[in-house]
Parts: sequence; C-alpha cells; structure tokens
Amino acid sequence: MRPAGLFIKSVLALSFATAALPALAAEKIAPKVMVITMFAGEAKPWLAERELETKVKVPGLSNEYPEVACDDGGLCMMTTAMGFANAASSVTAMAFNSQFDLKNTYFLIAGIAGVDPSDGTLGSAHWARYAIDAGLRHEIDPRQIPSDWPNGVVALGAKEPGKKAAWGSGTEVYQLNETLLQKAYSLSKDVELADNDASKAYRAAYAKGQPGSQAPTVSICDTLSTDTYWHGTKIAEGMGDWVSLMTEGKGNYCTTQMEDNATLTALKRAADAGLVDFNRIALLRTASNFDREPANMSASDSLSAKSGGFMPATQNAYRVGGNLVDAIVADWATWQSGVPAK
Repeated sequence: MRPAGLFIKSVLALSFATAALPALAAEKIAPKVMVITMFAGEAKPWLAERELETKVKVPGLSNEYPEVACDDGGLCMMTTAMGFANAASSVTAMAFNSQFDLKNTYFLIAGIAGVDPSDGTLGSAHWARYAIDAGLRHEIDPRQIPSDWPNGVVALGAKEPGKKAAWGSGTEVYQLNETLLQKAYSLSKDVELADNDASKAYRAAYAKGQPGSQAPTVSICDTLSTDTYWHGTKIAEGMGDWVSLMTEGKGNYCTTQMEDNATLTALKRAADAGLVDFNRIALLRTASNFDREPANMSASDSLSAKSGGFMPATQNAYRVGGNLVDAIVADWATWQSGVPAK
C-alpha cells in the first residue's frame, strides 16, 4: 500500500498536469500562410523583409534548413532544399508535425524556374493551374527511337508517343483551386516587377514580338516538375507534347522546376489525413532562365549562359507572392472561412 502522503502528491501532480494541457494546446502554431521555398536564394527576400523571428525546429527537415520561421502576424516560411526527395521529405515533416495546426492555413509555394520564351521572360511571374510531373514515364534515347516517332517519350504502359498511360502513380498531375488561382492573379497582376540590365540584354536575343524578348509580367500558365535540369528546344517541344497529353489538351506549361509535384504530393497526403486543406494551395514560379536556346546559339551555350535572371526572379517571387500573403493576413476574418469570391 502507498503512503497517504505519496497518494496525495500523485493526485496533485496529476491535477497540475491536466490543468496544464489546455495551455500547451493553446501554444500550437496556426499560421494563416505558410510560404514554401526551396533554397536559400528564394528564402532570402522573405527573411530580409519580414520579421520572421520565431524559429521552430522541426525534426525531419533538411539539416541545411532545419527550422520553420514565423512572425507574430500569422506568416511562416520553410525551405525544403532542392529536388523531389528533399521537397517531399521536408514538407511531410512540417505538415505532420504536432507543433502546427494547419487546418485553415494557406500554402504559397514560391520559387524560381525556367521559362518557355513563348509564354514569359526573365523575371516574369507565373501562377500555376496545373503541375505536371515530367519524370513518371518511359524514355528511349533519341538515337534508338523508331524513325517515325517524334521523340523517345512514352507514357507509362503505352506503346508509342502520344498514347495515354496505361498505369501510373496518381501524382502525375495536380490541378490547383481555380478560385484561389484567380484571386492570387487578380491581387498581383499589376505588381511592379524587378528587372535589370543584364536580363534586358540577354532577352534581346529572343525573337521580337514574343514574350521572351519583352519586359516581365504576371500571368497564369502551368508548371512542369522534374529532378532533371533539362534544356533545349528539342526537349522543350517534347515536354509541351507531354503536358498536353497528361492534361488532355488543357495544359500549357510555361515554367519548369524541380520540386512542385513532390511538394504537392506531401500536402495531398496531409490533406487526406485531415491536417491541411488542399484547396488552399497557390503555386507561383518566377523565371530565372529560359528553358531553351535563342536563335544563333547552341543549347549547350545557352544552358551555361549568365542571363541575369536570378536576382529579379527571386525578388519577384517575393513581390508577387507577398501581395497574396498580405491580403490573406490583413483580412483573415474573411479568408479564414475560404477564398473570398470578390
């Protein structure tokens, strides 16, 4: 039998612990917006311009970027590290971490990308409707493809290019919430975009009259995800065909990057677990380089060229994405229940 004093102490300790539980629960962080960046250059403007002074260490994040940074107004930002493996692992770690309540949180994926010069230019900003995985497919080296094939890209389980896939993973295509997409675009379409002399000089090599040769703007088009940093007109033409195939002719990719389908898959798993709302995801990519060479330049020279697009792209991801963030945070009473119609 336990001594009476010990019993009383145990009861008091249990009472104190129980009384403390609501206080602990109240400390859970419930961001209004979680910005997802992929590397330090994309994160830098957010860290420089916002007072993200609360640092939350999250097990499972990259050793390079082990913390989620938050301010007192409801904005948090994380950095995944580059590529599919890092993006999926880091976003999963964040989304399933018990320190956060993300049920009402809006997510802004904001990073740089390559751009199709027929849709955009250095520094341009593009909100995505579709995110398409360019890696889940068969591929035959062009030197071995049949003479009547346009390229060696074949959908999984198909017998030739242009035929629909017979099987897949379920992560090949994501369509984002159209209402949020249109709202994000309307809030940001007139943002003053950064530019520089180096970008202006480089884009002059592209055909006059097409977006690639003009000043940057904000638009809506689709994004293509793959770990492989590909480049060149021939591959780009095949990628365009791939996007059309995978979206049944509805998609037109303008940006290409290395993480988004992985990030979206992690958020979809979290949504399936009831932890996040998949309809509250906006995807923004800004152009730091072209995805193909201009006339009178080889693809290899174009791949290694210094276009000048990096600085305006990182700045514009912040400027354009920041407009959406500010609108949500400033009018949280409206946004909390869903994307406002007007």
